[in-house]
Amino acid sequence: MENLFAYGTLKDKDIQETIFGRILIGTPDKLVGYTIKEIQIEEEFGLAQYPIITLTQNPEDSINGMLYQLSQRELELADTYEGIHYKRIQVQLHSNKLVWTYSAAI
Repeated sequence: MENLFAYGTLKDKDIQETIFGRILIGTPDKLVGYTIKEIQIEEEFGLAQYPIITLTQNPEDSINGMLYQLSQRELELADTYEGIHYKRIQVQLHSNKLVWTYSAAI
């Protein structure tokens, strides 16, 4: 199983059902030393705002999210969902778990 930290749309139950065919069960955790900014992504009907993590290295900055366990195949489905604007990176959570999450692909 793979650990995935979700802080944005991947926490949405409807999106989980669409991508994975199931609702994920997760545990709350946080990512310290990061903050959330927004990026604009052009979609079919115009620009949309999406959250993106940004490294600050400031221990007072943190992002609350959910830690999920996914199969390798589900992680690949998440990669497809996130698309070209996001890349999967490994980070260490407050719980000391090493996990995957998504950051800007720039």
